[in-house]
Amino acid sequence: MKPKTSLKDIAKVVGVSIPLVSYVLSNKGKENRVSEKTAKRIREVAKELNYHPNWNARSLKTNKTRSIGVIVADISNPFFSNLARTIEDEAFSQDYTVIFGSSDEKVEKFNKVLDFLKMRQVDGFIIAAPEGSKDIIAELTKTGIPFVLIDRFFNDLTTNYVAVDNFKASMQATNYLLGKGNKKIGAVLYNSSMHHYKERHQGYLEALKNASVPVDPKWIKKIDHGSLKAEMKSVVKELVLEAGVDAIYFHTNTLAEEGLTQMLGLDRKILKKVNVVVFDQNSSYNFLEDPIPYLHQPIKEIGQKALRILIGQIQEPDQELQQISFDARLENSTL
Repeated sequence: MKPKTSLKDIAKVVGVSIPLVSYVLSNKGKENRVSEKTAKRIREVAKELNYHPNWNARSLKTNKTRSIGVIVADISNPFFSNLARTIEDEAFSQDYTVIFGSSDEKVEKFNKVLDFLKMRQVDGFIIAAPEGSKDIIAELTKTGIPFVLIDRFFNDLTTNYVAVDNFKASMQATNYLLGKGNKKIGAVLYNSSMHHYKERHQGYLEALKNASVPVDPKWIKKIDHGSLKAEMKSVVKELVLEAGVDAIYFHTNTLAEEGLTQMLGLDRKILKKVNVVVFDQNSSYNFLEDPIPYLHQPIKEIGQKALRILIGQIQEPDQELQQISFDARLENSTL
């Protein structure tokens, strides 16, 4: 078997010292005043010789693995898959590797994935915590491992987080429907105690209150995560045929995807009779005859900000906690 290429081998070919090669391949060339020409030559030779760093040796020396664990709630959700892509791209640009996991909104699976990533000795976490994981997150704060909550957080736990202002966004969505003359606005949401879902619902209620529109309990439908498809058919019938709503606000893109399917199953022209607005985008909207207004979340900014906060805390453990809320904006080509 051919022996692995070492820093010494690269240094010999280039004609420089071993520390110089180490600086360049550790992305520390500039701070050690290595010329761009020399750095380029070192990287070229490293590639030619098929050099791969010894990560175990590096992690023993620095106590860092330059890896990050990212746990999303549902990787099949376009929001989380796009967010994961953004985080990975940003991490790569900063010489970090990302290890992904998905909890599928199940706390038991979340705990297993978290434990696995701890064993892999990642330097920190970016987490979209599922319902029921508050105690696990509280314990994580005691370990000293840096982490950033993303998309959702626990308002009675002091942690880093990056999210959107769900209350403000929901008011915007509901006000849009009110502005179109709708007075019987239904809401479809998950039956959840998570803070971000509660904020979305409160924004909807506040907008109706401000418009002096009384809320009929029959307009509000809560669905369990595990029985989305089974419940949505009856929910749509109850809202459209029984409660007679003239608009529906779906609180997530996954609710909207199934909800729109059931609505169109009732009547192919229903979107001309019942206005719809959705929290978050879904590519399935593009195939509909009638455009669907949706609240756009700045996924790229959220992912980049979360990654930068995490790396900052990995490098400076005493860094002050950051709690960032971005604004979502209502988008539609016809708005």
